[in-house]
Amino acid sequence: MNTVARLGALAIALGLCVPAMAAGKLYCCIDASGKQECGDLLPQACYGRAYRELGDSGRTQRNVEAPLTAEQRIQHAAEEERRKVEEAALKEKQRKDQALLNTYGTIEDIETMRVRAQEDVQKSIKGAETKIAEMRTLRLKFENEAEFYKKKQLPAEVQKGMRDADYEIKAQESIIESRKKEFDVIRIKYDEDRRRYLDLSRRGATPL
Repeated sequence: MNTVARLGALAIALGLCVPAMAAGKLYCCIDASGKQECGDLLPQACYGRAYRELGDSGRTQRNVEAPLTAEQRIQHAAEEERRKVEEAALKEKQRKDQALLNTYGTIEDIETMRVRAQEDVQKSIKGAETKIAEMRTLRLKFENEAEFYKKKQLPAEVQKGMRDADYEIKAQESIIESRKKEFDVIRIKYDEDRRRYLDLSRRGATPL
């Protein structure tokens, strides 16, 4: 066989072999020594390491990361937990912002509701003060009646009347003290609502 014929036969043989070699997937990684290892099955040197999955064309179809170490898994879990907490906080903030926009149509609405809340507290205080005045009048009645029994046994109903009046007066005084503290709560709440509303308005947020 002459040289040309021999070269032709070799080319045909190579042409037949190349597709057979290229067919199927190939898995490649860099082993512990820094050398590239490849195989149609994942080479043992690639176990526990990052590797590439190559297609028929020889191009990388998929990159597979190396398994996480115990320390990396702990760090990943902590980062995931932090991400969830931050995401939940953001959703809660968005929910509150939307509720604020749904509650108030204008900045004047905030001031209107502030005044209304303050008036409700003041009305409650006035009611307690009126009750105290009534109880003091009632107690004075029992005190006057007790004057007739200075040297005698005080009737049980008179004792009970003064005791009940004292109890009611203290209860109403406690209500007044508690309600007065609400003025600070109202001030803080509506100041914060006003600040957030103005901030959302500047950012162009609108109610859904």
